Amino acid sequence: MLPLEGITVIAVEQAVAAPFCSSRLADAGAHVIKIERPEGDFARGYDAAAKGQSSYFVWLNRGKDSVVVDLATAKGRSELEKLIAGADVLLQNLKPGSMDRLGFARERLRRDYPKLICCTISGYGDTGPYADRKAYDLLIQAESGLASITGGPDGPSRVGLSIVDIATGATAHAAILEALIGRGRSGQGADIRISMFDVMADWLTVPLLNSEAGNPPKRIGLAHPSIAPYGVFTSQDGKAILISIQSEREWRTLCAKVLARPELPDDPRFANMVERVRNRAETDKIVADCFSAMTRNELLERLTAADIAFAEVNSMADLAVHPHLRRIEVDTPNGVVTYPAPAAIVVGDERHYGAVPAVGESASLSHKRRS
Repeated sequence: MLPLEGITVIAVEQAVAAPFCSSRLADAGAHVIKIERPEGDFARGYDAAAKGQSSYFVWLNRGKDSVVVDLATAKGRSELEKLIAGADVLLQNLKPGSMDRLGFARERLRRDYPKLICCTISGYGDTGPYADRKAYDLLIQAESGLASITGGPDGPSRVGLSIVDIATGATAHAAILEALIGRGRSGQGADIRISMFDVMADWLTVPLLNSEAGNPPKRIGLAHPSIAPYGVFTSQDGKAILISIQSEREWRTLCAKVLARPELPDDPRFANMVERVRNRAETDKIVADCFSAMTRNELLERLTAADIAFAEVNSMADLAVHPHLRRIEVDTPNGVVTYPAPAAIVVGDERHYGAVPAVGESASLSHKRRS
Protein backbone atom coordinates (compact mmCIF):
# COMPACT_ATOMS: atom_id res chain seq x y z
CA MET A 1 0.00 0.00 0.00
CA LEU A 2 1.33 3.41 -0.96
CA PRO A 3 1.53 6.03 1.80
CA LEU A 4 -1.11 8.39 0.36
CA GLU A 5 -3.65 5.83 -0.84
CA GLY A 6 -7.13 6.99 0.18
CA ILE A 7 -6.18 10.68 -0.06
CA THR A 8 -8.03 12.72 -2.70
CA VAL A 9 -6.43 15.86 -4.11
CA ILE A 10 -8.29 18.41 -6.23
CA ALA A 11 -5.71 20.30 -8.27
CA VAL A 12 -6.97 23.47 -9.93
CA GLU A 13 -3.61 23.93 -11.53
CA GLN A 14 -1.69 25.02 -14.56
CA ALA A 15 1.89 25.41 -15.77
CA VAL A 16 4.60 23.93 -13.49
CA ALA A 17 4.62 24.79 -9.76
CA ALA A 18 1.36 23.19 -8.62
CA PRO A 19 1.61 20.27 -11.11
CA PHE A 20 5.07 19.46 -9.73
CA CYS A 21 3.57 19.21 -6.25
CA SER A 22 0.53 17.16 -7.24
CA SER A 23 2.57 14.77 -9.40
CA ARG A 24 4.55 13.80 -6.29
CA LEU A 25 1.35 13.30 -4.33
CA ALA A 26 0.06 11.07 -7.15
CA ASP A 27 3.32 9.07 -7.14
CA ALA A 28 2.70 8.34 -3.45
CA GLY A 29 -0.76 6.96 -4.12
CA ALA A 30 -3.03 10.00 -3.80
CA HIS A 31 -6.00 10.22 -6.16
CA VAL A 32 -5.22 13.47 -7.95
CA ILE A 33 -8.04 15.03 -9.94
CA LYS A 34 -6.61 17.67 -12.22
CA ILE A 35 -9.18 20.34 -13.11
CA GLU A 36 -8.64 21.51 -16.68
CA ARG A 37 -10.37 24.19 -18.70
CA PRO A 38 -12.06 22.91 -21.87
CA GLU A 39 -8.95 23.64 -23.94
CA GLY A 40 -6.72 22.01 -21.35
CA ASP A 41 -3.83 23.23 -19.21
CA PHE A 42 -1.85 25.70 -21.34
CA ALA A 43 1.33 23.78 -20.40
CA ARG A 44 0.14 21.08 -22.82
CA GLY A 45 1.31 23.42 -25.59
CA TYR A 46 4.71 24.45 -24.23
CA ASP A 47 6.68 22.29 -26.67
CA ALA A 48 6.41 19.02 -28.59
CA ALA A 49 9.53 17.24 -27.35
CA ALA A 50 7.88 14.14 -25.84
CA LYS A 51 6.56 12.23 -28.83
CA GLY A 52 4.83 15.35 -30.09
CA GLN A 53 3.61 16.31 -26.63
CA SER A 54 4.77 18.91 -24.12
CA SER A 55 7.78 17.70 -22.15
CA TYR A 56 6.58 19.75 -19.17
CA PHE A 57 3.11 18.22 -19.21
CA VAL A 58 4.33 14.65 -19.66
CA TRP A 59 6.81 15.11 -16.80
CA LEU A 60 4.41 16.66 -14.30
CA ASN A 61 1.01 15.07 -14.89
CA ARG A 62 1.54 11.33 -14.67
CA GLY A 63 -0.93 9.39 -12.57
CA LYS A 64 -3.65 12.05 -12.55
CA ASP A 65 -7.25 12.09 -13.70
CA SER A 66 -8.05 15.00 -15.99
CA VAL A 67 -11.55 16.40 -15.41
CA VAL A 68 -12.77 19.19 -17.68
CA VAL A 69 -14.63 21.84 -15.71
CA ASP A 70 -15.67 25.18 -17.16
CA LEU A 71 -15.46 27.40 -14.11
CA ALA A 72 -16.95 30.28 -16.08
CA THR A 73 -20.34 28.54 -15.82
CA ALA A 74 -22.59 27.90 -12.82
CA LYS A 75 -22.64 24.21 -13.75
CA GLY A 76 -18.85 24.06 -13.69
CA ARG A 77 -18.62 25.78 -10.34
CA SER A 78 -21.20 23.36 -8.92
CA GLU A 79 -19.16 20.42 -10.21
CA LEU A 80 -16.03 21.77 -8.54
CA GLU A 81 -17.89 22.29 -5.26
CA LYS A 82 -18.94 18.63 -5.25
CA LEU A 83 -15.39 17.51 -5.91
CA ILE A 84 -14.01 19.70 -3.13
CA ALA A 85 -16.63 18.38 -0.71
CA GLY A 86 -15.16 14.88 -1.06
CA ALA A 87 -11.50 15.90 -1.06
CA ASP A 88 -8.71 15.94 1.47
CA VAL A 89 -6.57 18.55 -0.30
CA LEU A 90 -7.33 21.49 -2.58
CA LEU A 91 -4.25 22.73 -4.44
CA GLN A 92 -4.47 25.73 -6.76
CA ASN A 93 -2.22 28.22 -8.53
CA LEU A 94 -4.62 30.31 -10.58
CA LYS A 95 -4.16 34.06 -10.95
CA PRO A 96 -4.47 35.80 -7.54
CA GLY A 97 -8.09 36.30 -6.54
CA SER A 98 -9.51 34.01 -9.23
CA MET A 99 -10.82 31.35 -6.86
CA ASP A 100 -12.34 33.99 -4.58
CA ARG A 101 -14.21 35.57 -7.48
CA LEU A 102 -15.52 32.14 -8.49
CA GLY A 103 -16.99 31.62 -5.01
CA PHE A 104 -14.21 29.48 -3.55
CA ALA A 105 -12.72 31.82 -0.97
CA ARG A 106 -10.42 29.93 1.34
CA GLU A 107 -12.14 31.26 4.44
CA ARG A 108 -15.48 29.90 3.25
CA LEU A 109 -14.02 26.55 2.27
CA ARG A 110 -12.30 26.15 5.61
CA ARG A 111 -15.57 26.93 7.38
CA ASP A 112 -17.64 24.52 5.27
CA TYR A 113 -15.00 21.77 5.14
CA PRO A 114 -12.94 21.98 8.34
CA LYS A 115 -10.84 18.91 7.49
CA LEU A 116 -9.85 20.27 4.08
CA ILE A 117 -6.22 21.21 3.49
CA CYS A 118 -6.08 24.20 1.16
CA CYS A 119 -2.78 25.07 -0.50
CA THR A 120 -2.60 28.24 -2.56
CA ILE A 121 0.41 29.12 -4.70
CA SER A 122 0.85 32.73 -5.79
CA GLY A 123 3.58 35.00 -7.05
CA TYR A 124 3.89 37.45 -4.17
CA GLY A 125 1.40 36.36 -1.51
CA ASP A 126 -1.89 37.91 -0.45
CA THR A 127 -0.73 41.35 0.67
CA GLY A 128 1.76 43.97 -0.39
CA PRO A 129 2.07 46.14 -3.51
CA TYR A 130 2.72 43.22 -5.89
CA ALA A 131 0.02 40.86 -4.62
CA ASP A 132 -2.09 41.16 -7.77
CA ARG A 133 0.78 40.78 -10.23
CA LYS A 134 1.03 37.81 -12.54
CA ALA A 135 4.17 35.85 -11.78
CA TYR A 136 6.07 33.29 -13.81
CA ASP A 137 9.34 31.51 -13.19
CA LEU A 138 11.71 33.82 -15.04
CA LEU A 139 9.97 36.94 -13.71
CA ILE A 140 10.64 35.80 -10.14
CA GLN A 141 14.22 34.84 -11.02
CA ALA A 142 14.66 38.48 -12.01
CA GLU A 143 12.60 40.12 -9.26
CA SER A 144 14.15 38.12 -6.41
CA GLY A 145 17.71 38.91 -7.47
CA LEU A 146 18.53 35.31 -8.40
CA ALA A 147 19.41 36.33 -11.96
CA SER A 148 21.83 38.96 -10.63
CA ILE A 149 24.07 36.27 -9.11
CA THR A 150 23.70 33.78 -11.97
CA GLY A 151 25.84 33.75 -15.08
CA GLY A 152 29.20 35.31 -15.81
CA PRO A 153 30.73 38.77 -15.67
CA ASP A 154 29.02 39.85 -18.89
CA GLY A 155 25.56 40.01 -17.35
CA PRO A 156 22.74 38.37 -15.39
CA SER A 157 21.37 35.05 -16.57
CA ARG A 158 18.47 32.74 -15.95
CA VAL A 159 19.01 29.42 -14.28
CA GLY A 160 18.76 26.87 -17.07
CA LEU A 161 15.54 25.26 -15.82
CA SER A 162 12.33 26.40 -14.10
CA ILE A 163 13.97 26.55 -10.68
CA VAL A 164 11.40 28.89 -9.09
CA ASP A 165 8.47 26.74 -10.16
CA ILE A 166 10.16 23.52 -9.09
CA ALA A 167 11.27 24.95 -5.74
CA THR A 168 7.77 26.28 -5.11
CA GLY A 169 6.19 22.96 -6.01
CA ALA A 170 8.57 21.11 -3.72
CA THR A 171 7.80 23.56 -0.89
CA ALA A 172 4.07 23.04 -1.40
CA HIS A 173 4.54 19.27 -1.41
CA ALA A 174 6.37 19.35 1.93
CA ALA A 175 3.81 21.71 3.47
CA ILE A 176 0.89 19.52 2.40
CA LEU A 177 2.53 16.43 3.83
CA GLU A 178 3.08 18.28 7.13
CA ALA A 179 -0.58 19.33 7.13
CA LEU A 180 -1.73 15.75 6.51
CA ILE A 181 0.33 14.59 9.49
CA GLY A 182 -1.09 17.44 11.57
CA ARG A 183 -4.65 16.59 10.56
CA GLY A 184 -4.07 13.01 11.63
CA ARG A 185 -3.39 14.33 15.13
CA SER A 186 -5.89 17.20 15.41
CA GLY A 187 -8.59 16.31 12.90
CA GLN A 188 -8.31 19.82 11.47
CA GLY A 189 -7.31 20.88 7.98
CA ALA A 190 -5.05 23.80 7.12
CA ASP A 191 -4.84 26.96 5.03
CA ILE A 192 -1.39 26.96 3.40
CA ARG A 193 -0.27 29.95 1.35
CA ILE A 194 3.00 29.83 -0.57
CA SER A 195 4.43 32.60 -2.72
CA MET A 196 7.07 31.99 -5.36
CA PHE A 197 8.89 35.12 -4.23
CA ASP A 198 9.07 33.90 -0.62
CA VAL A 199 10.46 30.56 -1.74
CA MET A 200 13.26 32.17 -3.71
CA ALA A 201 14.00 34.75 -1.02
CA ASP A 202 14.41 31.88 1.46
CA TRP A 203 16.78 30.07 -0.88
CA LEU A 204 18.77 33.29 -1.39
CA THR A 205 19.53 33.77 2.32
CA VAL A 206 23.29 33.21 2.05
CA PRO A 207 23.96 35.66 -0.82
CA LEU A 208 21.59 38.19 0.79
CA LEU A 209 23.37 38.07 4.16
CA ASN A 210 26.73 38.40 2.43
CA SER A 211 25.48 41.39 0.49
CA GLU A 212 24.17 43.05 3.62
CA ALA A 213 27.54 42.42 5.25
CA GLY A 214 29.24 44.43 2.51
CA ASN A 215 30.32 41.52 0.33
CA PRO A 216 27.78 41.35 -2.50
CA PRO A 217 28.15 38.19 -4.62
CA LYS A 218 29.72 38.56 -8.02
CA ARG A 219 28.77 36.58 -11.10
CA ILE A 220 31.74 34.28 -11.69
CA GLY A 221 30.24 31.49 -13.78
CA LEU A 222 31.26 27.99 -12.73
CA ALA A 223 33.39 29.13 -9.81
CA HIS A 224 32.84 29.72 -6.10
CA PRO A 225 32.95 33.20 -4.56
CA SER A 226 34.74 32.15 -1.37
CA ILE A 227 36.70 29.00 -2.29
CA ALA A 228 39.73 28.54 -4.56
CA PRO A 229 40.53 26.52 -6.48
CA TYR A 230 36.88 25.69 -7.19
CA GLY A 231 36.12 25.97 -10.88
CA VAL A 232 36.47 24.65 -14.39
CA PHE A 233 39.78 23.73 -15.97
CA THR A 234 40.35 22.24 -19.41
CA SER A 235 42.32 19.14 -20.26
CA GLN A 236 44.80 18.82 -23.12
CA ASP A 237 42.08 17.23 -25.29
CA GLY A 238 39.50 19.90 -24.54
CA LYS A 239 37.37 18.32 -21.79
CA ALA A 240 36.12 20.75 -19.14
CA ILE A 241 36.58 19.41 -15.61
CA LEU A 242 35.36 21.14 -12.46
CA ILE A 243 37.28 20.57 -9.25
CA SER A 244 36.38 21.53 -5.69
CA ILE A 245 39.00 21.99 -2.97
CA GLN A 246 37.24 22.37 0.39
CA SER A 247 40.06 22.11 2.91
CA GLU A 248 43.76 22.65 3.39
CA ARG A 249 44.29 18.88 3.47
CA GLU A 250 42.68 18.58 0.04
CA TRP A 251 44.77 21.48 -1.26
CA ARG A 252 47.99 19.81 -0.14
CA THR A 253 46.87 16.55 -1.72
CA LEU A 254 46.00 18.26 -5.01
CA CYS A 255 49.39 19.96 -5.11
CA ALA A 256 51.34 16.81 -4.34
CA LYS A 257 49.42 14.11 -6.22
CA VAL A 258 47.79 15.89 -9.16
CA LEU A 259 49.77 19.07 -9.87
CA ALA A 260 53.14 17.56 -8.86
CA ARG A 261 53.85 20.83 -7.01
CA PRO A 262 54.10 19.80 -3.33
CA GLU A 263 55.83 23.07 -2.43
CA LEU A 264 52.86 25.30 -3.32
CA PRO A 265 51.17 25.28 0.12
CA ASP A 266 54.35 26.83 1.54
CA ASP A 267 53.99 29.87 -0.74
CA PRO A 268 52.27 32.66 1.26
CA ARG A 269 50.03 33.45 -1.74
CA PHE A 270 48.54 29.95 -1.59
CA ALA A 271 48.97 29.06 2.09
CA ASN A 272 45.29 29.15 3.02
CA MET A 273 41.84 29.64 1.54
CA VAL A 274 41.70 33.38 2.18
CA GLU A 275 45.01 33.94 0.39
CA ARG A 276 44.11 31.65 -2.50
CA VAL A 277 40.86 33.54 -3.06
CA ARG A 278 42.73 36.86 -2.84
CA ASN A 279 45.18 35.50 -5.43
CA ARG A 280 42.58 33.59 -7.42
CA ALA A 281 44.08 34.50 -10.82
CA GLU A 282 47.48 33.05 -9.89
CA THR A 283 45.93 30.02 -8.15
CA ASP A 284 43.75 29.21 -11.13
CA LYS A 285 46.56 29.71 -13.64
CA ILE A 286 48.73 27.15 -11.88
CA VAL A 287 45.94 24.59 -11.93
CA ALA A 288 44.96 25.45 -15.51
CA ASP A 289 48.53 25.06 -16.79
CA CYS A 290 48.83 21.65 -15.15
CA PHE A 291 45.47 20.41 -16.40
CA SER A 292 46.17 21.55 -19.96
CA ALA A 293 49.24 19.32 -20.05
CA MET A 294 47.22 16.14 -19.41
CA THR A 295 44.46 14.36 -21.28
CA ARG A 296 41.00 13.93 -19.83
CA ASN A 297 41.66 10.28 -18.97
CA GLU A 298 44.98 11.06 -17.31
CA LEU A 299 43.40 13.79 -15.22
CA LEU A 300 40.47 11.66 -14.14
CA GLU A 301 42.84 8.88 -13.09
CA ARG A 302 44.96 11.26 -11.01
CA LEU A 303 41.97 13.03 -9.44
CA THR A 304 40.33 9.71 -8.57
CA ALA A 305 43.48 8.25 -7.10
CA ALA A 306 43.98 11.39 -4.98
CA ASP A 307 40.32 11.37 -3.87
CA ILE A 308 39.80 14.94 -5.12
CA ALA A 309 36.19 16.00 -5.70
CA PHE A 310 35.57 16.65 -9.38
CA ALA A 311 32.91 16.56 -12.07
CA GLU A 312 32.93 16.68 -15.82
CA VAL A 313 31.02 19.61 -17.31
CA ASN A 314 28.48 17.56 -19.23
CA SER A 315 25.79 18.34 -21.78
CA MET A 316 22.26 16.97 -21.97
CA ALA A 317 23.58 14.45 -24.48
CA ASP A 318 26.05 13.31 -21.82
CA LEU A 319 23.29 13.09 -19.23
CA ALA A 320 21.23 10.89 -21.56
CA VAL A 321 23.91 8.17 -21.40
CA HIS A 322 25.20 8.86 -17.89
CA PRO A 323 25.88 5.66 -15.90
CA HIS A 324 23.98 7.04 -12.88
CA LEU A 325 20.84 8.16 -14.74
CA ARG A 326 17.79 6.18 -13.59
CA ARG A 327 14.73 6.29 -15.82
CA ILE A 328 11.04 5.45 -15.52
CA GLU A 329 8.60 4.56 -18.27
CA VAL A 330 5.34 6.51 -18.40
CA ASP A 331 2.37 5.90 -20.67
CA THR A 332 1.13 8.95 -22.58
CA PRO A 333 -1.56 9.47 -25.24
CA ASN A 334 1.18 9.18 -27.89
CA GLY A 335 2.96 6.15 -26.42
CA VAL A 336 5.52 5.36 -23.74
CA VAL A 337 7.99 8.10 -22.80
CA THR A 338 11.06 7.45 -20.64
CA TYR A 339 12.55 10.16 -18.48
CA PRO A 340 14.50 10.59 -15.21
CA ALA A 341 13.09 8.83 -12.16
CA PRO A 342 12.02 10.74 -9.05
CA ALA A 343 14.98 11.08 -6.73
CA ALA A 344 13.62 9.44 -3.57
CA ILE A 345 14.12 5.68 -3.37
CA VAL A 346 12.10 3.87 -0.71
CA VAL A 347 13.78 0.52 -0.11
CA GLY A 348 11.37 -2.37 -0.54
CA ASP A 349 8.70 -0.13 -2.11
CA GLU A 350 8.94 -0.36 -5.88
CA ARG A 351 6.92 2.46 -7.41
CA HIS A 352 4.79 2.21 -10.52
CA TYR A 353 3.94 5.47 -12.20
CA GLY A 354 0.54 6.29 -13.63
CA ALA A 355 -0.18 7.36 -17.17
CA VAL A 356 -0.40 10.91 -18.46
CA PRO A 357 -4.04 11.66 -19.32
CA ALA A 358 -5.43 13.33 -22.41
CA VAL A 359 -7.77 16.25 -21.71
CA GLY A 360 -10.73 14.91 -19.74
CA GLU A 361 -9.26 11.41 -19.43
CA SER A 362 -8.74 9.24 -16.36
CA ALA A 363 -5.15 8.10 -15.98
CA SER A 364 -6.30 4.59 -15.10
CA LEU A 365 -8.51 4.36 -18.19
CA SER A 366 -5.79 5.76 -20.42
CA HIS A 367 -3.37 3.13 -19.09
CA LYS A 368 -5.83 0.33 -19.91
CA ARG A 369 -6.49 1.75 -23.35
CA ARG A 370 -2.77 1.69 -24.22
CA SER A 371 -1.93 -1.65 -22.60
